[in-house]
Amino acid sequence: MTTPQPRGPLTGATQLSEGDSNQTPRRAAWQAANLAPETRELLAEDARWFLHQSLSTPCLNALEAADGIWITDVEGRRYMDFHGNSVQQVGFRNPAVIAAIKQQLDTLPFSTRRYTNAPAVALARKLAEMAPGDLNRVLFTTSGATAISAALSLARIATGRHKTVSMWDAFHGATLDTISVGGEAQFRSGIGPLMSGTEHVPPPDPYRCPFRCRERAGACDLACADYLEYVLEKEGDVGAVIAESVRNAPYIPSPKYWQAVRRACDKHGALLILDEVPHALGRTGAFFTCENFGVVPDILVIGKGLGGGVMPLAALIAREGLNVASDRALGHFTHEKNPVACAAGLAAIEEIESRDLVAWARELGAWSLDRLRQMQTRHPLIGDVRGLGLLLGVELVRDQTTRERAIEETEAVMYAALDRGLSFKTTMGNVINLSPPLIITRDEMGQALDILEEAITAVEAEFGSR
Repeated sequence: MTTPQPRGPLTGATQLSEGDSNQTPRRAAWQAANLAPETRELLAEDARWFLHQSLSTPCLNALEAADGIWITDVEGRRYMDFHGNSVQQVGFRNPAVIAAIKQQLDTLPFSTRRYTNAPAVALARKLAEMAPGDLNRVLFTTSGATAISAALSLARIATGRHKTVSMWDAFHGATLDTISVGGEAQFRSGIGPLMSGTEHVPPPDPYRCPFRCRERAGACDLACADYLEYVLEKEGDVGAVIAESVRNAPYIPSPKYWQAVRRACDKHGALLILDEVPHALGRTGAFFTCENFGVVPDILVIGKGLGGGVMPLAALIAREGLNVASDRALGHFTHEKNPVACAAGLAAIEEIESRDLVAWARELGAWSLDRLRQMQTRHPLIGDVRGLGLLLGVELVRDQTTRERAIEETEAVMYAALDRGLSFKTTMGNVINLSPPLIITRDEMGQALDILEEAITAVEAEFGSR
């Protein structure tokens, strides 16, 4: 039996849109300088058994504990986790979430198909009551990707159309249908035929506008909205526009952008599906991100933090008029109404409400964005900062005029920050994505931003001396 020859690693900003690479010399150098033989042995054993893939295996390090805003590796080093795969709105090992899970495990740990249970019904009711407009029909799944898949199926059934319009550089999951509507080369490149009818348009990114209209203040993302409507008109039979309410966080659209897209969808008979899997549940200073823009989609998809940082749980929330598939199986999932996951979800929402974390994300996010803007005035490496609540982005560039992406420098900043006790994700190769737990204090946030500035200062010195 022959073994297929591996292709070379992908490089460049479009191949780094979802995170840092695990195949760089700087990764190897950091591990060699920081990891003890016992940790390297565990990482080697991990790499022995798991399929290798960029973004995960081989892994960076090994963890022993997670609590609050902190993760601890097996050698006892603690890091503030501003990555957390976006599940940690209420912090890791949240006592209320853990207690709810333990209590549910003692009574009903699983719900067989054809049966319902009180936690599932209660969570569905809670989400319907909280969601804007008439978004009051719910379907639970175990991942954002499967919830997006169900949303795509529902859109086809409801409209009789299979075409979609989505964004380049978007991420909606790693299944074949979700990478078809997604726009990242890391997942699409070399994979072969994808779903038909998946049209793509440029994202609303004023800092890197493909139409070169960034000098027109306030008009840039509206040009993107006009182009999206142009595609809807020319295609004529698009069933759904699917997009992230906010890209996590290379760009943040204006309210006028989403309002224009909503009007275009209504005009051309397309449903609007908004993907809020990474940042719903308060991160952006509103419980649902779309509330920041005054727009109600036809289908809203949430996940990640819905499981309280413990359980895999996502939800599709559709408007009442889309309850049209009673003779089909949209999401016949084994764990569709898992009582333990739903108990965790209820506890997480209760924590967010009782601790007023949505308002805190809005307040602390504004304070943090101001700190980042001050930092930008001191550092030529920082080309732009943007934020919505506690979803913050720092774009690093080699030249503030040409806006050349500082990809190597961004990776260096990430490892310099790790050395100082701060973990975060990068996107597009040169955007630092800061997504802390919503329970973080102002002092802790200040400490994290101090670490970030120290790391940027060190990298500016390193690359300036070359």
